[in-house]
Amino acid sequence: MAYHKEFEAAGKKPGLQVWRVEKMDLKPVPTELYGNFFTGDAYIVLYTTSAPSYNVHSWTGEAASQDERGGAAIFMTQLDDFLGGSPRQFTEFQNHESVTFLGYFKSGIKYKKGGVASGFQHVVTNDIDVKRLLHVKGRRRIRGTEVDLSWSSFNKGDCFIIDLGKDIYHWSGSESNRFERLKTTELAIDIRDNERRGRAELHMIEEGSEPEAVIDVLGPMPSLPPGTTDAVIDVKNKSSASLYLISNAGGTMTTTLVAEKNPFKQSMLSQSECYILDNGGDNKIFVWKGRDANADERKAALSAANKFIKEKNYAQNTQVQIMPTGGETTLFKQFFFNWLDKDETTGPSKAYTIGRIAKVEMIPFDSSKLHSNNAMAAQHGMVDDGSGKVTIWRVEGSDKVPVDPSTYGQFFGGDCYLVLYSYNAGSKEKHIIYTWQGQKCTKDELTASAFLTVSLDDSMQGVATQVRVTQGQEPPHLVSLFKDKPLVIHLGGTSRESGESKPGSTRLFHIRQSSTEARRAVEVQPTASSLNTNDVFVLKADDSLFLWKGQGATEGEMTAAKYVASLLGGTATEVAETEEPDDFWAALGGKKEYQTSKTLRNTIRAPRLFGCSNKTGRLIAEEVPGEFTQIDLATDDVMILDTWDQIFVWVGKDANEVEKSGSLKIAQEYIDSDPSGRHGIPISTIKQGEEPLSFTGWFHAWDSSMWEKDLLACMQDRIKAHK
Repeated sequence: MAYHKEFEAAGKKPGLQVWRVEKMDLKPVPTELYGNFFTGDAYIVLYTTSAPSYNVHSWTGEAASQDERGGAAIFMTQLDDFLGGSPRQFTEFQNHESVTFLGYFKSGIKYKKGGVASGFQHVVTNDIDVKRLLHVKGRRRIRGTEVDLSWSSFNKGDCFIIDLGKDIYHWSGSESNRFERLKTTELAIDIRDNERRGRAELHMIEEGSEPEAVIDVLGPMPSLPPGTTDAVIDVKNKSSASLYLISNAGGTMTTTLVAEKNPFKQSMLSQSECYILDNGGDNKIFVWKGRDANADERKAALSAANKFIKEKNYAQNTQVQIMPTGGETTLFKQFFFNWLDKDETTGPSKAYTIGRIAKVEMIPFDSSKLHSNNAMAAQHGMVDDGSGKVTIWRVEGSDKVPVDPSTYGQFFGGDCYLVLYSYNAGSKEKHIIYTWQGQKCTKDELTASAFLTVSLDDSMQGVATQVRVTQGQEPPHLVSLFKDKPLVIHLGGTSRESGESKPGSTRLFHIRQSSTEARRAVEVQPTASSLNTNDVFVLKADDSLFLWKGQGATEGEMTAAKYVASLLGGTATEVAETEEPDDFWAALGGKKEYQTSKTLRNTIRAPRLFGCSNKTGRLIAEEVPGEFTQIDLATDDVMILDTWDQIFVWVGKDANEVEKSGSLKIAQEYIDSDPSGRHGIPISTIKQGEEPLSFTGWFHAWDSSMWEKDLLACMQDRIKAHK
């Protein structure tokens, strides 16, 4: 295949490269103008990581010609081939860009009128004759669209950038929101610093206070209409998908349905085939290329996707994401139940994701560094070393009853418990309330546990972090509270006096040590299929007691198993995997297949941050693109931080009362709509200003004093200092 000469410099170093398609040719865009797109043009964007791995995007403006669209598709396929077929490919369309693409332009993207056909060029100038108006929309996905420089383009609810060359005016409507003003200011600063190379002055003006220079251009301000609602996507549309096999066996490309509904199993994907995952309800199509698939099928992935879109009668701007084995995006993996990232593993103690701009490295746990290494604390779900004060109550009826401290660490499936943990963070006392809900407790106790949690929090002036825990999904920090004893979870029964139920004659406990060295013993169904080669199990039968040691077991797990055996009574016999006696299998009802994969247990998944609302009666969740920061936590919103095995609900102090009181419901709706079918994930409710380390560590350079500042005022001061 012939390659364009521009490809010779493609992917040679980490970072972004942008080209515009000009009459079936490619021309590089100056770096200062990255994020500017003419609506009449098409572009190729390449992002290279240090690994290296590659993301190739084609971007098409709404007014681009068919030739430019076709040219972008050809160049993207050629660039993929030039880079050995390893890039992930994305088709992007104006106003419908992927979260991956938007993440490259954190301050926002700008749509300019015109294009190459009408003589518009990407040139960096100090042009004082520029006159344009940008309408800025979005709280998280910021887009500035060039509109007519006229009062008819304005409204009271939005922010606009009046760009007059040497003077740039950020105009805020009287009904605009402080967070949107903050984001518009970032976009205006980007124009000044990059497009004007710092040689323009930025002014902040509000509706009704326009200076003479603005009135000279626009005339006197008439009465303006109210703002328009930003377009939002219902979560339910995002979560449904179908899986198809692609084949060209007969000489023509055909698709065959593999599975009509998600979540899918990873085993459905064969390395010798290519597949289409159809998420057309959310305007997305994914193509997965197996490592050993036919070369023609791999190269024809984009044309197969476009043919599929046409056959399904989907919109022309349906996004396509094409990925090779090991290059799966987060959005693709979310449609599979318990996706295992074998191809992202670089060793037994180190893993990283390639789904985000930055890799997330596994940090070994060291309790002595908890307060100096926030990223470690967050990855391992630890707020401290568990040495604070612990108080436990069991829910009985509509009240809570203290639990005997000698039995702390044992939880019964027929009960609900409140665990209050108090600790010092610097000079401040902090509190966490864990609400542990057994799988066999009554509905009344579930309701009472939620009510009692709120009451306990209220008694402490509402400063506690609330964490709802479902049996079997205990976060590492809760497990660590019981020091050298493992957390022991009984499948059923109750610990209340006269209420104990008789346990089964055969019982099996699964013992696992976490990355923080906290140990947990969970009672599971006494069948051979419950075993796991990575762990230790304690099996109690009528007249025998076994300690089964899997090949990946640790000494810590064996110590915890001996403690569990002492609770069950009797003398335990140690049994190594593959050396089991017949009576061991007999007690489990016979030999069966069980988990024997030693796949990395501690894969780090890239965290995802969403702004959420259910004001309309349905859940609306919008993901924050790129590497999120503390500033992305909108104080008038409820935000969800999803770290895969834990959900944090962050409640901003300015969120409305409906969202504040319904924050737990928002989180539950988010999990219920998860395409991967996750359930029972621990949910932590956190108030602004009371964030624990296990939350703040996911944010780079967390500033605990930020909430005391007026961020918009700080940014305005920065602008004044620049003049």
